[in-house]
Order: sequence, then C-alpha cells, then structure tokens
Amino acid sequence: MTLRERVEQVFPGWRRWYPSLFDAANDLGLIRAEVCSPDSLLLSKRHAKVQRAAEDAHRERWGGGPPEDPPDRERWNAPGSDESA
Repeated sequence: MTLRERVEQVFPGWRRWYPSLFDAANDLGLIRAEVCSPDSLLLSKRHAKVQRAAEDAHRERWGGGPPEDPPDRERWNAPGSDESA
C-alpha cells in the first residue's frame, strides 16, 4: 500500500486541509522523522561504505586479500640516482 493510499484510507479529505501528502502523513502519524548523527549524512562516508562492501563482496566471491598500499616513490628510485632531481 502506498503512502497516498494509507493517508486517503485514514483521512479521505486530506487535500483540503494539508498542502502536501507528507504534511498529512506526518500529522496522522503515518511517517516519522528520525534523528541521525550529522556524520552519517556525509556523502563521502556513505560512498566509502558502499565501496568497502563492494570490495568485500568481490574478495568473498573471487578470493584475494585486502588491497595493498601503493608503493612509495622513494623505494622505486635507487639512492644516489639522478631521477629525483
């Protein structure tokens, strides 16, 4: 059952009293706001969780360990070489 159907079932004339479906549903107690931490609203955190879940699922299916850190530049350049100049 959709939210509109639920509101119309409880209060058929809601359009005359409320400017939006959500206002009516809120007043009728059919929906409720939830408090969450501001930290959970950051898109970067949500994307990181999705990326981590995808990587875990890939490792579970195909095997392998966690991703390795990229090598440092200093390890690739031999000491005393002129590449760093």
